[in-house]
Amino acid sequence: MLVTPFFQSSNGVLSFTREQGSEFAKDIANDFNPIHDVDAKRFCIPGDLLFSVLLSQVGICRELDVNFAGMVTDQTRLTVATECVRKSSLVDENGKPCLNIEHSNDGLTSPKLIDQLTAAYVAFSGESFPHILVPLMAEHQVMINPDRPIVMYTDMKIRFDDLNFNSLALRMSGSELDVMGKRGNVRLKFEFVDGQRVVGRGEKQMVLSGLRAYEQTSIDELVADYSQRKNRLVAA
Repeated sequence: MLVTPFFQSSNGVLSFTREQGSEFAKDIANDFNPIHDVDAKRFCIPGDLLFSVLLSQVGICRELDVNFAGMVTDQTRLTVATECVRKSSLVDENGKPCLNIEHSNDGLTSPKLIDQLTAAYVAFSGESFPHILVPLMAEHQVMINPDRPIVMYTDMKIRFDDLNFNSLALRMSGSELDVMGKRGNVRLKFEFVDGQRVVGRGEKQMVLSGLRAYEQTSIDELVADYSQRKNRLVAA
């Protein structure tokens, strides 16, 4: 499966190396956030990798409600906890959930279908910055702190009308930003398509922290720095 090279499993215990987290972020999710660099002081495993791993255990269901509950490092050891037939979680050594999925009881465990959903979703997720978030911030005249940009996933909802697809892709269908002081709640809406057919829909919620007044020069510098960093890492 697509996600297999990016984690270890031993006697039901899941773990990740820094290299696995960083490679998944850059090579699969197109995510060049410095927090996923191998040498980052505050390194964390990408939330999209956690989702992909648990999805490989649960399977694809018509209804998936995902909650990103906590950060995971290369020192964290996780297990899959099944609270009931419709809820599965990745929990750490202390029993604290790091990611939860509530799902309908109709999961398909086809590796081909799971890989298609994983690839389509993480490719879309990695495009959030700058392509989606910068226009939203410009529209609302707010911006994240360029010296310490904080963007966190919180929840995601997926609904499939048809699980019989051959070539799954994802396209954005809308975006919203609600500003509350220095905090912003982002909602990204998307559709799953198979050729010309829409086979599902979803939305993902994110939190922007440390908002301040929009400054075009600062945003341009932030985007330029991100693009240069991405190009350098891709070429390496």
